[in-house]
Amino acid sequence: MLPTPRRRTVPALTLTATATAAVALLAALPGAAAHAAPSVQAAGTGWSPDLSAVDGDDVNVRHDGKALRLASGRTGPASLRGATAAGQLMLAPRDLAEPVNRVTAQVTGAGPVQVDVRARTGAGAWTEWTPAGTALPAESRRIQARVVLTGAPGRTAPSVSAVRLTGDRIAAKAPRTTAAQTYQVFATREGLVGGTTANGHVITDRDHFVALPSRRGLSGNGSGEYSVQVCTASGSLCEYAPVWDVGPWNTHDDYWNPSATREMWNDLPQGRPESQAAYQDGYNGGTDEFGRQVANPAGIDLADGTFWDGLGLTDNSWVNVTYMWTGAGARGVVRTAGAPVPLRAAASAGSARTGVAANLANVVVQCHVRGQSVTGTYGTSDMWNRIGPGHYVPAAYVHTESDAPAAPAC
Repeated sequence: MLPTPRRRTVPALTLTATATAAVALLAALPGAAAHAAPSVQAAGTGWSPDLSAVDGDDVNVRHDGKALRLASGRTGPASLRGATAAGQLMLAPRDLAEPVNRVTAQVTGAGPVQVDVRARTGAGAWTEWTPAGTALPAESRRIQARVVLTGAPGRTAPSVSAVRLTGDRIAAKAPRTTAAQTYQVFATREGLVGGTTANGHVITDRDHFVALPSRRGLSGNGSGEYSVQVCTASGSLCEYAPVWDVGPWNTHDDYWNPSATREMWNDLPQGRPESQAAYQDGYNGGTDEFGRQVANPAGIDLADGTFWDGLGLTDNSWVNVTYMWTGAGARGVVRTAGAPVPLRAAASAGSARTGVAANLANVVVQCHVRGQSVTGTYGTSDMWNRIGPGHYVPAAYVHTESDAPAAPAC
């Protein structure tokens, strides 16, 4: 459990009630959450999203007829144990008439408010959520934005009365296709059954998801656009699970990204969580972004089911984590009736169990092979997908995204 926090203001876009702040956003991924059909917008022109459309994929926000506000000033991501209150409004995705690689946001409001954007890559995946002002790595016709409100002691309560978004195209470096990033980090068990995660999911007994200390890789409620492969240090068992919470310790530490683009702690090497540096080396005075003394080096929290059932852990441990959205490949979504589907060492239900794939986890289908016939969510099939070394899952449980490239035969 985390110690009682000594609070510190979380960095955020702070606006006065009478002023507007211009913020640049990146463009173009499709919305995974259920929304009305996106409208088409010409590049270079702006639009004002409806901030009163609060629905099931929004978290701890309300609209009082004048402005978007936090629904509760005491509710925050479960993994942070009350360190801060936060909420977010997921805006409907928007299709543009022309591809763009930046979206500018003008925000009218007060208090700590941030607008993020993401873009659809055309490969069955989204880019990370990117704060306003950063160019997207590729042009896209579809974008989605979100508004994040953060409570801070002694600060004006956040509110947003209007947001104006404009897409355009700027000179930018061509993206590099790389393998998904993998790092060894310390994992703790989240627990907190009955609590609410940063994306609005209510934690159930023996649940299957993970928490990472940045909203850049946070999936929407009921989806798994951002998923990880987490494996025991020996590699004997792995789980593919969605990212549904923010933490442990920090909320702006996307340590899996290059130091130059990291939200905070840019002087740390890529792959090293701030909490690990604080705990092991006394970095930042041994504290997290809230000023709390870091009591363990955790860079990921695991829900109970992932911890106990997926990986067979009995205590907090070092694990190897692959951040699936940071790489390329044919994409698929695991869909079950709720319980995870077992991974097998070969295309047979009788072969050795090598872990599980959680419901809604987004995976990369490396190749496919015929094997034992299995009945699952998508009927009966003898096709199996290999989603990692020695990780075979029946294709009857995997939905392949329509805009994803096709996987080859194994």
